[in-house]
Amino acid sequence: MSDNQSKDSSSKVSAFKKLSAVKGMNDVLPGQSAQWEWLESMVRSLMAQYAYRNIRTPIVEPTALFVRGLGEVTDIVEKEMYSFEDRLNGEALTLRPESTAGVVRAVVEHNMLYEGGKRLYYMGPMFRHERPQRGRYRQFHQIGAEVLGFQGPEIDAEVILLAHDLWKVIGLKDVRLELNSLGQPPERLAHRVSLIAHFEKYSEILDEDAKRRLYTNPLRILDTKNPAMKEVVESAPKLMDFLGEASLAHFNALRQILDANDVPYSLNPRLVRGMDYYNLTVFEFITDQLGSQGTVCGGGRYDYLIEQVGGKPAPAVGWALGIERVLALLEEQGGLPTDAVPDAYAIVPDASSLPLVLKYLRSLRSLGVKVQMHAGSGEGVGSMKSQFKKADGSGAAYALIFGADELSQNTVSVKSLRDGGGAQRSESLDNLESWAQSLQSSS
Repeated sequence: MSDNQSKDSSSKVSAFKKLSAVKGMNDVLPGQSAQWEWLESMVRSLMAQYAYRNIRTPIVEPTALFVRGLGEVTDIVEKEMYSFEDRLNGEALTLRPESTAGVVRAVVEHNMLYEGGKRLYYMGPMFRHERPQRGRYRQFHQIGAEVLGFQGPEIDAEVILLAHDLWKVIGLKDVRLELNSLGQPPERLAHRVSLIAHFEKYSEILDEDAKRRLYTNPLRILDTKNPAMKEVVESAPKLMDFLGEASLAHFNALRQILDANDVPYSLNPRLVRGMDYYNLTVFEFITDQLGSQGTVCGGGRYDYLIEQVGGKPAPAVGWALGIERVLALLEEQGGLPTDAVPDAYAIVPDASSLPLVLKYLRSLRSLGVKVQMHAGSGEGVGSMKSQFKKADGSGAAYALIFGADELSQNTVSVKSLRDGGGAQRSESLDNLESWAQSLQSSS
């Protein structure tokens, strides 16, 4: 290659601009991913104990599903959805901003309630176009539980107990439960009339967001974070005062179950949640350790959403938690597990022995041992000193030395890398089963 060709090639490489991820949509790197996998495995185990089954729905759904299900004047629909038109057929599509509506759509589409109620859970990414901050991202991830086809307050209690048990399983502390009841539509309508009349008297104090919602969704004004409106909101009529006998009985029965199970909670008459599909019970698990993003998990009953999506009327209740927020809170509390490390690191002084060594490593892996092999034979395998340095940096408890002397005797040297190191023993490669477990016990 000539000097000019070399310069041309170099200039072409440098001409490419370095690409980065979309703001608010973050990579989960291997060190973090191990923590995600740990949390997901704990969730799967607990869900199985409660007899919940996994469901996986598409990331892209018809825009109408969220407009109809979440409410046309909610912040999510008005401001936050990533919506676009399909270039092939003009269909209005949206990256899912939450998963409950999609789960309900799947249940209706596949007639899943034909044989009775279902207990389901999901994990996956959601998308909302909002200002990124800690615990609030444009692509974020949720774990959710949904129970469809069951009506009683004991089911509301079950999903709350499920979340409460999850905190214990993963060691999450300092999370408090807040409860409210939104009653039924006629009760909310009576409260709505009273609410509008109240806020009309203080129109000069309302911010632009509240004024916009006053006649479309006044209940959402109660969820304002504007400190200037605090007194007006505090003095507003309480929905609880408009609840009828049946709604109060449902709420009181839920509270009795929680009391019997020693689950502490507080009543929050201003708790409304961000979607319009809720009725009766709503709840949130809240922390004070993540700044303004205090809701770790939230949910409630949504008995009318199935019909809104086109199915036969059926009750439902569920919750969703933010994976990023739970992991951030666990990190604050020092409760996250360390990154996964191999049990052993294979040191191979002579690249010509790699075919045989790889055979033994596969056998060890089949016995459950996590083995990392030294790589780089294309540039020479490296000195023993450099290989040991990499073995130590891997975090492995043991180095497996496949030297020429060892292989000639059909053995491997097992050297301890932790607790001061130094200890070394010889093991037979003809009988891996007899000593493989000793490598695992240290991990």
